[in-house]
Amino acid sequence: MNADAAASADGDRLVLLGTKGGPRVAALRSNPASLMMVGGVPYVIDCGYGVTRQLVSAGVSLTRLGAIFITHHHGDHNLEYGNLLYSAWARGLAGPVRTFGPIGLERMTELFFELNAYDIRIRMADENRPDIRKLVAAKDVLMNGEVFRDDNVTVTAFQTPHPPIYDNFAYRFETAEAAVVFSSDTEYNPRLAEFAKGADILVHEALYEPGVDALVARIPNAGTLKDHLMAAHTTTDDVGRIAAAAGVKILVLNHLVPGDDPEITDAMWAEGVKNHFGGRVIVGADLMAIPLKG
Repeated sequence: MNADAAASADGDRLVLLGTKGGPRVAALRSNPASLMMVGGVPYVIDCGYGVTRQLVSAGVSLTRLGAIFITHHHGDHNLEYGNLLYSAWARGLAGPVRTFGPIGLERMTELFFELNAYDIRIRMADENRPDIRKLVAAKDVLMNGEVFRDDNVTVTAFQTPHPPIYDNFAYRFETAEAAVVFSSDTEYNPRLAEFAKGADILVHEALYEPGVDALVARIPNAGTLKDHLMAAHTTTDDVGRIAAAAGVKILVLNHLVPGDDPEITDAMWAEGVKNHFGGRVIVGADLMAIPLKG
């Protein structure tokens, strides 16, 4: 556990559960997922493969799950959405969970419960569990604006392009301690700076352009992957431009692409950013915790 994690283990905090961009599973980093822990309630942003294990590793009680926010429907962001809900239920979840994401989330939730209907019925009868289908309230996010509010957080959505996906949302969390913005996957979008204006923490995806050719060479059967990466993601230099224009206090590099190359050091990730942004830069690592206060 790093110093930030130790300092914030019992307080409101941002936790990076998985910091590798893309759907491929690798040993170096887990797939995309983040956590806002506010008032003792876990709010999960994206559900890449491994999110449940990472929450447990971060010491989070799945039974207290408050809400889930999916940024877009690439598999590295929603693949374990249903399984996280099921795992929380299997651990004893009794309270309601609200979930939000682009069009399709409501149907995805229904289909997951249909897929697992046999198991759900057996466990309800054999273990006297509540009906998980009545515990989860899924809602498609249709436009920019406030999507969620409770005593701990207010969450606002902002649509940003991630070609070929345009039903794709950044989220801004406002708490009593801090404003935290998650960029989602996105092409370079200067309008994100307005959405993130004055935020305490901006969690932004990052593409290290010099590592792209080596990444593509490692992956067979992906002839146009490089074209996608260059069109749909934000280089480290451009991330620095966004952070500077937004005037954020802390920039956290997340969803790292390539996130499975040990030759790319933290200094290399930060170099392009620092050409444009003079604030604090944190290169994300799995299970890194950043306190919201101080």
